[in-house]
Amino acid sequence: MTSTTTGTITRVDPRSDPLWARLAGSCPGNVFTSPPWLRAVCGTYGFTPEARIVHADDGEPAAGVAFVDLDDVRGRRRTSLPFCDRADPLVRDPYAWPALARDVARDAAHDGVPWTLRRVAGELGDGWVLRETGRQALHTTPLDGDLDELHARLHPGARRNLRAAAAHGVTVRASSTPEAVRVVHAMHAELRRGKYRMLAPPLSFFENVRAEFAGDDAVVVLTAVADGTPIAAGLFLIWRDTLYYKVGASDPAGLRARPNDALFWAAVEWAVGRGLREIDWGVSDLDQPGLIAYKRKWASAEEQVVRLSPAGPARPATSGADQLLHGLTDLLTRHDVPHDVTVQAGALLYRYFG
Repeated sequence: MTSTTTGTITRVDPRSDPLWARLAGSCPGNVFTSPPWLRAVCGTYGFTPEARIVHADDGEPAAGVAFVDLDDVRGRRRTSLPFCDRADPLVRDPYAWPALARDVARDAAHDGVPWTLRRVAGELGDGWVLRETGRQALHTTPLDGDLDELHARLHPGARRNLRAAAAHGVTVRASSTPEAVRVVHAMHAELRRGKYRMLAPPLSFFENVRAEFAGDDAVVVLTAVADGTPIAAGLFLIWRDTLYYKVGASDPAGLRARPNDALFWAAVEWAVGRGLREIDWGVSDLDQPGLIAYKRKWASAEEQVVRLSPAGPARPATSGADQLLHGLTDLLTRHDVPHDVTVQAGALLYRYFG
């Protein structure tokens, strides 16, 4: 422990520490800093997370930040957090954050470890501590009206696609069974391979996410079906009062039936039925204008997530290990490689992209 002008900084395991759980449950954070998400990620990939908490004078947590130190073929690095859209610091007292940021940055500099933090853009008193190294778009839909109001706010193209989905007989079913999770994983793996030439996370990650959130009835797979065949699916999580669209995919052969629009509207209906406050549609790279345009049809709020690093050691943009992983990915996602081989390659290699 080290004394600071704002209290005491302690190091805890955010997967199980009650102070972190209390902070994560009371601050305007997100699912990616929640204990169940951290347990799912770290349990899948064998990571050991750490969180640092600043205590107020009364002993209650005033601010906290979580991260994982990685040391593998890509080198040593500290990230907050791997495989997360963002991992905003949890701040109840804004005066506590600068001291915490300095503590983590100083420690990373001392160890010579490049550190990356991703959070929603905005003032947090860290502009002089951290430098920006990248941005992504974040889209959300506030659920501040009834279904008729929300439907009326949709982009005309979204409403037109909903009519097309209905005309094609598309229905959406909700489930949290292991089979539903396997369906969305298989569809996601094929989409990443066929459209993006990328490997997918292992099925075990999807299964661990389900196991961590199912106990609180906080996970659902929505599957769009036409003529009895799944043609689109999405995995959604609840944390506090928000529904998070974590991953989704669709069958290219069924896109004419507009299953993704049917699925997104079903998510709105499902979230309203659960009394949730908003839907988080996730981040999109700024060089993906098509994806951003599609999300804007559904989202009525848009922010940006910034990637930040402290002054000090910076990881090279590419390394020999990065080039090797990219080369293997390109080889293992070719159309003539059997699907199960590509899936197994993702299970073996995906952890190194954290």
